Amino acid sequence: MGTAIFLIVLLVVVVGGGIYFAKSQAAAKKRQLDDAKADARRLVERLGGQVMNLTGTDTASQQAMADASERFTAAGSQMEQAQTIEQARLVRETAIEGLYYVRAARLAMGMDPGPELPGSEERDRAGKVTEHRSVDVEGEHYEASPDPSQRTPHYYPGGRVAGRPVPQGWYSEPWWKPALVAGAWGLGSMLLFSAMFSGMAGVASASAWESGYDAGQEDAAADMGGDAGGDMGGDAGGFDGGGFDGGGFDGGGFDF
Repeated sequence: MGTAIFLIVLLVVVVGGGIYFAKSQAAAKKRQLDDAKADARRLVERLGGQVMNLTGTDTASQQAMADASERFTAAGSQMEQAQTIEQARLVRETAIEGLYYVRAARLAMGMDPGPELPGSEERDRAGKVTEHRSVDVEGEHYEASPDPSQRTPHYYPGGRVAGRPVPQGWYSEPWWKPALVAGAWGLGSMLLFSAMFSGMAGVASASAWESGYDAGQEDAAADMGGDAGGDMGGDAGGFDGGGFDGGGFDGGGFDF
């Protein structure tokens, strides 16, 4: 009888502990979601304030504010549907991207750009336009510049589009948008990238870009391959098969 009572008490304790743990986990997850949504909402509201109160005065700033407005609309829609922490973080990133467009518009108008924005590894690794380029590719004219102008009114804050890095800078055409919409790059994209950025410091080479590498990553990959080849060759060269006698097999002439 005593054993039965003990088992019942133990079962109650285990079940009760499991229920308490599950509730605690659910409460913690809800707090994290609420915090993530609050952070995202703060940035969306900040973006909304800029979109509502700032008007571009030239082509570049007007285009940047139009892009900021698009991000504000997208972030608002995402906010309404956010039910997970990951979705709330996506809202946050969309709002931050919109604020980068606002910052670009303010700089184009000669205004104080405002406080620094949260950084992003993707933006940093994508590189940035460091010099003016003017190229013709497949009958179309393209320009890129580190600064806004009437000829380069389209800004991109830098980052990854359809798996490949797009440098931060000002462009004559938003050449990345088809990939942004379709989720894949067209056949002539590598040719355009090569013509526009070949030899530009801090930007991936065309072959690296085609493989999805950021600037410098192809060098690291090449170094790893070279080191591996050198190490393997060096180790193999040190192998002495002369002392191995296997039925007349002379390893001394085996060149690894």
